[in-house]
Amino acid sequence: MSKMRPRASLVPLLLVFIALPVIAQAPYPARNVQIIVPYTAGGSIDIMTRAVAQQLTVAWGKNVVVDNRPGASGMIGTEIATKAEADGHVLLGHTSSYPATAAVREKLPFDPARAIVPVAMIARAPMMVAIHPSVPAKTVKELVALAKKDTNGLKYSSSGTGGNNHFSGALFASAAGIKLTHIPYKGISQAMTALASGEVEICIASAAAVNPQLRANRVRVIAITSEKPTSLLPGLPTVAQSGVPGYTYELWWGLFAPAGLSADRINFINAAVNKSLAGPEMKKFLENESAEAWVATPAQIADLLPREIERYRKAAKEAGIPPQ
Repeated sequence: MSKMRPRASLVPLLLVFIALPVIAQAPYPARNVQIIVPYTAGGSIDIMTRAVAQQLTVAWGKNVVVDNRPGASGMIGTEIATKAEADGHVLLGHTSSYPATAAVREKLPFDPARAIVPVAMIARAPMMVAIHPSVPAKTVKELVALAKKDTNGLKYSSSGTGGNNHFSGALFASAAGIKLTHIPYKGISQAMTALASGEVEICIASAAAVNPQLRANRVRVIAITSEKPTSLLPGLPTVAQSGVPGYTYELWWGLFAPAGLSADRINFINAAVNKSLAGPEMKKFLENESAEAWVATPAQIADLLPREIERYRKAAKEAGIPPQ
């Protein structure tokens, strides 16, 4: 009998080991998925994320819900996401505004380069240089000449200090050798409303943010910020072609997750997003938003945040944007 006891004691352990793969391979998503967007509704990342969320809802058979948590130029919603369980049921929609803002923040309650990880990219695109119709300039060259005569500095709006609109405007002013006055707002929707109403003269923003006001003839677009002209925005010259050589600025949008999400789950979500980007609905959507799909593997974007944050730190120094 004593010889049988050791064998009997192995049974519970065997059952545990047999059960482990079942736990590790639990189906995903097991419940509805929340995508936090740390900016106000109506901005480019909100629009992009909602389009992807609709596709994932169909693909997964679970509701993929966008939750806007604006504040502190995207840092409040980002902090909320960093504290979520890293199982893929809480994701984060972000844009290139994030590393731009992180680059000028002296104190954050999390490591901006490591607390979240890229899961999948959605799209990338140039920005538009939009001006109020009352501004007597038809080209960038004319706008620069006008700004040089204005000793007070023409005003440009942004979605918040340290974001893409702030950086793009500050770098434009630096490259053109002019003075511009930065007016930050709480989100790009408010920044574009300010431009449309004439509170400011300029806003450099994504086509997704500019187009509603452009279609209503409340703003005028005179150039784009990419290095070369693009078929996405036909007929528009680049800023570099129009009198400010060397100036470029491009946007991206993507999905992130709290650090610690398993590689298997990252690969699963990445594949689902990339598949949606190849579909006709997303292709048409991105074309309407003047953006192109950015299909990338997890390995290709693994170092995106550290690389981008460092790039923006150098840009902040060049443009004279002080730490916040």
